[in-house]
Amino acid sequence: MPTPANAASQTLPAPEYVGFGTRLGACIIDSLLVLPLLIGAIVFAYRHMDSGLDMLLAGGDDAWVNYGIPAVFTLVFWLIKAATPGKLLLRAYIVDATSLAKPAPWQLLVRYLGYYLSLLPLGLGFLWILWDPRKQGWHDKLARTLVIRTKP
Repeated sequence: MPTPANAASQTLPAPEYVGFGTRLGACIIDSLLVLPLLIGAIVFAYRHMDSGLDMLLAGGDDAWVNYGIPAVFTLVFWLIKAATPGKLLLRAYIVDATSLAKPAPWQLLVRYLGYYLSLLPLGLGFLWILWDPRKQGWHDKLARTLVIRTKP
């Protein structure tokens, strides 16, 4: 006789994994949405500069623009919706790879930091999505997450 936990797991349908093309599309949408924030931050950060050369030489203010704003944008959406706006538009959600529930905050942070590892070897960690059976990139594997069509 199956236990209640086994019975519940037997009734869950197999998740529909989201592939590389859809995830790339979501990334493009997200980039277009965050662009006005970045432009506004750049204008604010360099408002006291007289010329483009001054901006190039200053350099220090751009770290929070290039890395901080996208990180906050992404992590806040992941924490609240388990997806960025681009993923939401394409009906893709980040879930825990084992339970298919909403991931823990630590998983989302590891996943975000894993983006940098996925990018380093010529984007191989992202391309991994193309041939992985569960469509996981290296960042997903590190964080133990999946991107699926069903909302957690």
